[in-house]
Amino acid sequence: MDVLTRLAVMIGLLTVGVGLRRVGVLDATRVEWLNSVAFYVVLPALVFNSTYDKPLSEIVTPTLLVGLVGVLGITAGVGWLVHRRIDDDGARAAATVQSYHTNLGYIGLPVVASALGERAAGIGSVILGMGALVQIPLTVSILVAVTGNSRNFRSEVRRLATNPVLVALVIGLAVSRSPATVTGIPADVIALVAEAALPVALLCVGGSIQLQSMEADRSIVGPVLAMKLLVMPVVAWVVYAALGADLWTLRTAVVMFGAPAAVSTFVYVTEMGGDRRLASILVFLSTVASAFTLSAWIAIVP
Repeated sequence: MDVLTRLAVMIGLLTVGVGLRRVGVLDATRVEWLNSVAFYVVLPALVFNSTYDKPLSEIVTPTLLVGLVGVLGITAGVGWLVHRRIDDDGARAAATVQSYHTNLGYIGLPVVASALGERAAGIGSVILGMGALVQIPLTVSILVAVTGNSRNFRSEVRRLATNPVLVALVIGLAVSRSPATVTGIPADVIALVAEAALPVALLCVGGSIQLQSMEADRSIVGPVLAMKLLVMPVVAWVVYAALGADLWTLRTAVVMFGAPAAVSTFVYVTEMGGDRRLASILVFLSTVASAFTLSAWIAIVP
């Protein structure tokens, strides 16, 4: 699939999801059902399919893990400094976390699997799994620090232990290390479900976006989009190049961290006392814009 085709498919599926939400086909109940299918079935299948038959040494390396922490830490720090001028705590909280908290699962990994192939998908699965362990506590901590609302901190951290993506990653890596393997019909079924990751995820993202109004302070929206879609992948490129990462890891990291703000940030911002309207707008705009920027990063990174 070439860049222009991939761009058209991403925008098309996202638009369909938003449209179905607006006309009531994807109501709250159906969006929740679709999200459950993506979160508990399709994404775990993609993670397992990308890891179970790959040598562990090819996808889990110290460079990959150190780089991941470095990219998230640096971008979060820059975002904190860039947005410290925002007077309203709720808006500052949303802007800060949405400058780095990446949609690694619904956008990043499916795009990597579609554009870069199975080897990159294996590396991306590790970034997704380990990224959740870093992103979620970091985001909740920043929201608590900015808004002072700590009522959901413990519950969010506890949910990490039962995250189906992490469970699928652990099982996939365990199978890759064991003499056992998955072949025949089971392997074909898992691969078929994994191929549905990108369309299901994009429909889910489109159907999950809640827009009360598109009016927002451009002095906030512009920097957040620039941080998320341009600065963060550049940081990933620099960090992984400085660590001497191989080409596969470098390309995968740039594309993964070039994904838009995660839909889950809307939930975190809302629950922790941030600006929910701004958070919704930023999710929508970053997701639409990422169709163009991700296509560019795929074409640019060697």
